[in-house]
Amino acid sequence: MLVTLNEILPDAANSNYAIPCCNVFGYEEGRAIVEAAEALKSPIILAANKDMVDFMGVEMLAKMLVSLATSSSTKVCVHLDHTYEEDIVFRAMHHGFSSVMFDGSQLSLEENIQRTKQVAQVAHSLGVSVEGEIGSVAYKEGRDHIKSINTSPEDAYRYATESGLDAMAIAIGNVHRLTTPDSVIDYNLLASITDKVTDVPLVIHGTTGIKDEDILRLKTTRVSKFNIGTSLRMAMGSNLRRLMNEEPDKFDKMYFMQKAMPFVRAEAERIIQLLR
Repeated sequence: MLVTLNEILPDAANSNYAIPCCNVFGYEEGRAIVEAAEALKSPIILAANKDMVDFMGVEMLAKMLVSLATSSSTKVCVHLDHTYEEDIVFRAMHHGFSSVMFDGSQLSLEENIQRTKQVAQVAHSLGVSVEGEIGSVAYKEGRDHIKSINTSPEDAYRYATESGLDAMAIAIGNVHRLTTPDSVIDYNLLASITDKVTDVPLVIHGTTGIKDEDILRLKTTRVSKFNIGTSLRMAMGSNLRRLMNEEPDKFDKMYFMQKAMPFVRAEAERIIQLLR
């Protein structure tokens, strides 16, 4: 069933579990992830990132992801990930995304608050949830223009209370697109943020780069949503490469994708169980 962040994150923020937000790079991954969530009777978030939006467009992505959500026996949120342009955010809402992220992390605090608030007003009138980011979570590769700025607790408080958002991504040492768990989490900074932000669920991006023991600790705080992309891409890509090398005389894409999908499902199940 299709849901918003507001239907699944508040309880997680006030409990000792969190919800996985899985970046989807095609129907096969999306189906494998939903099957994992159904098997474990867990809510899940399917996210479309900028690369997929550029490749497919929000209309086609919405049709694919919303169909997976509405036909599922578990709660599935269809979420537009980091998006910097309001027109794309509004188009995503129009075409069926149940949640969006307006990323104003590269803007001044005042402009981030103002533009997020405008997005939130439209989104809430349509029953759509909104995520924003304060501070700036850097990328290991692929987004060289993105700054690395730890979240200021004072800025986080203002952003949470003035923007009208429903979930807030923070930067506390996490990094996008790490392939090994090298992030060093600043728990003192997190404590300062959670002391000030008591009503808005928090979000961690760059989960693949975080050690399991840190994830287990973080999920007991107000962090209620963990974004995962790299480990799922690795599960698909590495196994697809291996499988194709093992059978060089076969060329049917569906044959290989069906063989690779169980590895994506297994990784999704591992993540869900880690966050439960």
